[in-house]
Amino acid sequence: MPKGKVAIIWFRRDLRINDQPALLAAIESSEKVIPLFILDKAQIQEAGAKLLAYMGQSLRKLDESLGNNLHIIEGDQVEVLSVLIKKHEVQEVHISAEYERYGAERDARVEAAGIKLIRTGSPYAVTPGRVLKPSDGTPYKVYTPFYRGWRTHGWRAPAVTPKKINCVEPTAEYRSFPDFRLPEGVEIIEAGEAAALARFKEFSKKALDSYDESRNLAGIDGTSKMSTYLKFGEIHPRTLLKGLGEDKAHDTFRKEIAWREFYADVLFNNPMTDREYYVPRFAQMRYDKPGAQFKAWCEGKTGYPFVDAAMRQIVKEGWMHNRTRMVVASFLVKDLHLEWQLGERFFREHLVDYDVASNSHGWQWTAGCGTDASPYYRVFNPIEQGKRFDAEGEYIKKYVPELSHLTAAEIHEPWLVGARYKNNYPERIVDHALERLESLARLEEIKPSQQ
Repeated sequence: MPKGKVAIIWFRRDLRINDQPALLAAIESSEKVIPLFILDKAQIQEAGAKLLAYMGQSLRKLDESLGNNLHIIEGDQVEVLSVLIKKHEVQEVHISAEYERYGAERDARVEAAGIKLIRTGSPYAVTPGRVLKPSDGTPYKVYTPFYRGWRTHGWRAPAVTPKKINCVEPTAEYRSFPDFRLPEGVEIIEAGEAAALARFKEFSKKALDSYDESRNLAGIDGTSKMSTYLKFGEIHPRTLLKGLGEDKAHDTFRKEIAWREFYADVLFNNPMTDREYYVPRFAQMRYDKPGAQFKAWCEGKTGYPFVDAAMRQIVKEGWMHNRTRMVVASFLVKDLHLEWQLGERFFREHLVDYDVASNSHGWQWTAGCGTDASPYYRVFNPIEQGKRFDAEGEYIKKYVPELSHLTAAEIHEPWLVGARYKNNYPERIVDHALERLESLARLEEIKPSQQ
């Protein structure tokens, strides 16, 4: 701890103090640290209201952990850092490395301005770009061999928690906490590192050991709900991986974490696929223009109860069960014949756990145009998916109260019970069986010719 030396710890997607290697590096290199979060206007303009409200709450929690010493400053990163460096004679700026296109370009711009960034750690157990095929050193394009390589590579144990953090006390001008309001009627999960650790403890105790069986059931609390905490770095994947066993349930959970890392790796190696087709020929497919049917999908008024429940959940809570994410994505792309980017953009607007790699490549997986994608001919049946993963209709009844009077046998196909089902619930906007055939016909048109 060099006497008199001051370092900045620039928080971005790592809003925690436990298992935080960049924070430890800053503490070890200096006598005092300046904990900093820069409000980025460009990102704020892109982000949805729910995500921003959650971020505001998370920053408050981080500030409490830092003894109310978090510097919150709105402005250009180069300008903000330059002012602080000059004012406090800062010798080092510490960060966790970022690999998504926006974050990487931002950091490159900062360094091009002459500000050296010291990178320690990242938001991943294994940094994107490190898991390579042993045969030729190229990135994996298929998940299963990636998972084997990812496990073989391994990861560090969680970093220690700092015993003491000597912070530079911020002046009033550096306490620009944002006042992002939640939209009316919206309920999101509690933010912050303590909430993340408490939720994971609860999940580990109640649901982890049955995760392989319960994770797809939409009507129960069978998933970890760690996605939002991982998005903001309130918990690190190392913390989740520590202590996992080798039984089927634990390995299934580990594989879900690996999917997040796989998509981050794919995006790192193909940075334009956050918006563009991973498989280019899908851009040539016949798509419809968004209109009334797209509006019905957005509002949860398609007439398919399982789809509508999911779409209403994302609007109300900023989160959606992973099984239903696939179902609504398939419905948009293969029943309504719309491009996946429309759905990706809607998710970006509403998800609190929005992650560019997981979102864009999750959509492309379902659409059949991603890496290691779902077979192009697979079309999720929204009726059968509901019967299988919400057999009693509990999930549907929670988010589609118009159908709460129906029995489990009736609720997935309410149109079969006649006038009793109306109750202000919309009729089906499409016939799934017919649209499935139409989707397959359009896919056949872009199928590669056999040589």
